[in-house]
Amino acid sequence: MEAWLGLEIGNSRLHWAWFAGEEIQETWDTPHLSRLIEQQLAQCKTFADLPQEILSPDLNTSRLSPLASRLLPIYIASVVPSQTALWQAYPEAHVISLDKISLSGIYPTLGIDRALAVLGAGEAFGFPVLVIDAGTALTFTGADGDRCLVGGAILSGLSLQLQSLGQQTANLPSITTPEILFLPERWAMNTSEAIQSGVIYTLIASIRDFVTAWWEKFPDSQICFKGGDGKLLLEYLRSLHPEFTDRKIMYEPNLTFWGMRSYLQSFQ
Repeated sequence: MEAWLGLEIGNSRLHWAWFAGEEIQETWDTPHLSRLIEQQLAQCKTFADLPQEILSPDLNTSRLSPLASRLLPIYIASVVPSQTALWQAYPEAHVISLDKISLSGIYPTLGIDRALAVLGAGEAFGFPVLVIDAGTALTFTGADGDRCLVGGAILSGLSLQLQSLGQQTANLPSITTPEILFLPERWAMNTSEAIQSGVIYTLIASIRDFVTAWWEKFPDSQICFKGGDGKLLLEYLRSLHPEFTDRKIMYEPNLTFWGMRSYLQSFQ
């Protein structure tokens, strides 16, 4: 395959990757699209016809210019059905289905993003592997050495937990992650820092517990973080638990796209 686009539709944003064959050339994120662009998608005949909303201001669009006269296939992994429905109008949209993922033991309600991420991590770093996706939700997804799903867990992510107290209580503020540059004081002396302390130290304790339990089952396994808060949470984990610094644990944001690549390779 020549040029193609990967689209991961997450709960909060659209995540894009432009591939030239098997290599990622650019990645970027954009907001969800409105239903107003559905007709424009249906009328696309070239890449240049796509809505400008799918291009990030930071994207090096000059590199994409040779593709402007072509209609690129878009391979879609989505956890938001309403956004998936918009892309059905695009002539070269291909929605990736769970039953075509080359992992065994998958259950029907497993998120396609989780399945592709653990597939991509396993193909890149070897099985067994555990993926910790720190997006709107914080998910743990693992597969064993036989490429069989071991299972996982789901809880509210960092940003969602910080914001929910402000939204669901009368006198507590909403906190956003950009406000948190360093680990907060554990024993806080104001309300904002008390929320940060409660959420962050509890999350890190949970992550440490899951990571430790995974390594008890698979001592030499690679563990990969991804997602918008993945790099920050890994830094917090290593800051609190330096013994994890030299273990096989890393941040890699493109695991789902690597899983898409493996998915496409299985049909070649």
